[in-house]
Amino acid sequence: MQRVMRVRHTGTDRTAAEQARAGQGRTARVEVRGAAPTGARVLGALGAVVLTAGFLTACGDGEEPSDAEGTGSSAPTTSAPAQSAPAESPSASPSDNPSAEPEATPSATPSDDAGQDGQDGDAGSDEPGDDATGGGPGQGDEQGDEQGGTEDGENGGRGDGKDEEPEEPDHLAYGTSGERVSALQERLQDLGYFITSVDGSFGSETQQAVFALQKAGGLYRDGVVGARTEGAAEDGVVPRARTSSGKAIEIDIDRQLVLAVEDGRVVRIINASSGNGETYEARGNRYTAYTPRGSFAVYRQVNGMHSSTLELGDMWRPLFFTGGIALHGSASVPAFPASHGCVRVSNSAMDWVRDSWGATTGTPVVVY
Repeated sequence: MQRVMRVRHTGTDRTAAEQARAGQGRTARVEVRGAAPTGARVLGALGAVVLTAGFLTACGDGEEPSDAEGTGSSAPTTSAPAQSAPAESPSASPSDNPSAEPEATPSATPSDDAGQDGQDGDAGSDEPGDDATGGGPGQGDEQGDEQGGTEDGENGGRGDGKDEEPEEPDHLAYGTSGERVSALQERLQDLGYFITSVDGSFGSETQQAVFALQKAGGLYRDGVVGARTEGAAEDGVVPRARTSSGKAIEIDIDRQLVLAVEDGRVVRIINASSGNGETYEARGNRYTAYTPRGSFAVYRQVNGMHSSTLELGDMWRPLFFTGGIALHGSASVPAFPASHGCVRVSNSAMDWVRDSWGATTGTPVVVY
């Protein structure tokens, strides 16, 4: 009652060798019809194994393509690099490994750098927000170009601005410079106002001389050279001396000026600031900031910085002519009375009075 075992191939009826060469990689399917004794089943199974081994031997490489893709242990062929390690490629689909994508994407590093650039004020990130602020290559550059164009429009165009010389101001004041300032300095120097150099720069020394000119001409004391001050310089406005012989220091309280006079001729006119007339307290006593008028002489001199015994401040190279009242240098010499009673001039003017002009102990001082 032994039944005949039949072997049926899927697909067309071809030999195992032909199937291997065609690359089908399909295994034979053994079909046993009907029931068979145990011995027959064993023989049938052995036959199927032998037949399958024959198919595999005919394929040549001993592995099916599906197994090679699953294990990845076979030696790579010439086309293998294009298919190897797809998970490490940045272009891998996010659905393969969503949790690992943030670490693999290159945008993680720029996000850290963007924070640092924001702190340093350099918007070098590729984030849209940085482009919006003008740091990226997109919208920010357009905004920058628009802003640059607006500035050029307000200035009349940078190219045209270079060809056109800027208009000179109607007045001269502290901080200006140029030929007009040089001409002013030279004129003031010729008239005897204290200026050490003609450098074309309207600095503090020039401002002090302009103060003195305005005081001598009875003008508003603002240190700005407008039409009236310029006219006073052109007209040669200078104060007159009250002494007629020898060297003398004259202090004009009303006009807040110090004059260096030689034989009735004014050789230097210096801006000054005397007592402001206010009361003040010093070391438990009350005083009035008053500069006495009269004829005096220098009785004491200090060649250097001197601190007030009343703790009222420092005096540069003072020449004392009555009590604790002295002519001295100071870093602050406004156009109005501001001292506690002494007469302030600039430090450079005080150096000139003592070193160049030669004021010393015994030099007459006339205050009016």
